[in-house]
Amino acid sequence: MTTLLNEKAPEFTLLNEKSEPVSLSDFKGKKIVLYFYPKDMTPGCTTEACDFRDQHDTFTELNAVILGVSADSPAQHTKFIEKYGLPFSLLVDDDHKVSEAYGVWVLKKMYGREFMGIERSTFLIDEEGIVRKEWRKVKVKNHIEEVLESIGEKGK
Repeated sequence: MTTLLNEKAPEFTLLNEKSEPVSLSDFKGKKIVLYFYPKDMTPGCTTEACDFRDQHDTFTELNAVILGVSADSPAQHTKFIEKYGLPFSLLVDDDHKVSEAYGVWVLKKMYGREFMGIERSTFLIDEEGIVRKEWRKVKVKNHIEEVLESIGEKGK
């Protein structure tokens, strides 16, 4: 598995839930929590998004921006954001190019079936655009605490 640790984060421009272009470089000077997740409105993804939502103020105090990425459409992202009151953007990676660049577009198995999909993963990118921490095959429980702890350490 490829690691991006201590390397420049792959640059991208994706549409957000409002079909506006969002680039990684838009956030230079801030820490970025870039999290990839399989699908809007599914149980694990909803829990993860709500955990990020519930700690949003803490991330903001630490000069960190949260960006979620999945292959869902802008309309689907909008429904997800409105239903759960998410205070951050969700980006559309419908051709999986960004997921591939971050090494999270992988062969998955469920119920004996194989398919390509996004492996739940989070990347902490520093103010200069360098990947400082990566979590792959994320388990949702306690994940937000791990991310906050890493940002806190990096901020010292």
